[in-house]
Amino acid sequence: MAAIFQFLKANQPDSTNKKILRAALAIGLIGLLAKAAVTGKELLIARSFGRSDTLDAFLIAFLLPSFMMNLLVGSLASALIPVLVETRQKQDEGAAQRLVSSMALLSLLALIGIALVLALLAPFYLPYLGSSFSPEKLRLTRELLYSLLPWIIFNGIATFAASVLNAGERFALPAVVPIVTPLVTMLFIVFAAERWGAFSLAVGAVAGSLVEAVWLAGVLQDHGIELSFRWTGVDENVRSVVYQCAPMLVGAFLMGSTTVVDQSMAAMLPGGSVAALSYANKIVGAILTIGTSALSTAVLPYFSKMAAEGDWHGCRHTLKRFSLLVTLAATPLALLLMVFSKPLIKLLFQRGAFTSADTELVHWVQICYSIQIPFYVCGMLFVRFLSAIRRNDLLMYASALNLAVDIGLNLVLMRYWGVAGIALSTSLVYVVSFTFVAVCTVKILSQERFSAAVSVTTGGATP
Repeated sequence: MAAIFQFLKANQPDSTNKKILRAALAIGLIGLLAKAAVTGKELLIARSFGRSDTLDAFLIAFLLPSFMMNLLVGSLASALIPVLVETRQKQDEGAAQRLVSSMALLSLLALIGIALVLALLAPFYLPYLGSSFSPEKLRLTRELLYSLLPWIIFNGIATFAASVLNAGERFALPAVVPIVTPLVTMLFIVFAAERWGAFSLAVGAVAGSLVEAVWLAGVLQDHGIELSFRWTGVDENVRSVVYQCAPMLVGAFLMGSTTVVDQSMAAMLPGGSVAALSYANKIVGAILTIGTSALSTAVLPYFSKMAAEGDWHGCRHTLKRFSLLVTLAATPLALLLMVFSKPLIKLLFQRGAFTSADTELVHWVQICYSIQIPFYVCGMLFVRFLSAIRRNDLLMYASALNLAVDIGLNLVLMRYWGVAGIALSTSLVYVVSFTFVAVCTVKILSQERFSAAVSVTTGGATP
């Protein structure tokens, strides 16, 4: 906290870094409310389902829908925001509206296509994801998957709307809205879990995402942006988004595949291992989601502005400042989480169907997950910079490296430490990822600094 106050004092009132920090703090604090709701939901899930086969089935059923939705909309947001920011700066709101409308239609069609493909191919890929599942457990998994498919469309629309608001430096409400789905899910768990089982989780997710999509569409309308799914033709802006989205999709697919790989490999271990991996990642995942979502959401529009203006000195200054700030904040947090891992798991989950034996296993997995925290958060800062300067090809290469490292380390470490080895592998993957994107960023900024010096020396003349 002292580092944050010193940071604020060191910057001028209207500096870009201070704006980023204010936005990140606002998003983070608001995000805590959503995470509190998620925590309440997870406590209810632990009490109602423990590490049961029913929860394993839901987690595997939810795996590919969440992966594919995040793959498409996350990639699109990273590609759209820099182009939308530049369009508003150099053109007008009419051009921005046309870009939003066209990309909204493309996103909706892609989300519907993904849902249909997942439904049609479910009998073929689910036996591989749940390789140790019984026929009855596989059938339940497939039925849960079908019930979750509308979530892909509703959550994708909500995420798209949030990214458009973020591009206009409107951060608060998009950070608040995600509280809806966990609250709705909790209601379905309380009132329908005994009758519907894991289907109460699926219906809650679908209903909550629908409310979020409608809410954010209304907010966009209030800010003069219509969420209309209308094709306005292929222009330079649409081509730029699609061009940048292609490597982002490949990179996100490869990086997101690490989650699929981890959970499917955990399914090869004794029953309940998938659930153990999920429980162990709850606290770490909450920290990473709040930290990286707050920072990366706040910093991307500003990096995009600086890149559009050619302000490489500002980019370098922001990266240095926030890298230091992240390191000072995240490293002690990771160490504290390791030290108090077992008491936290016991306090949060050990009740009902969640036993002391479950606590013993899950807390070791959580310790292994905690190692990644400073590397993940700091690495995301460099990832957002590379997206802002439209070097998504480098992120694609980083993701390919991460997937290869993850598979190799999983095969080795799970032989010795079981599901904890998979968590340790994940942390080591993010150490490798951070190193790669940091080296790429330093190299690019050095090249831009040299180019700027040459331009000054030659008076801007070109040979």
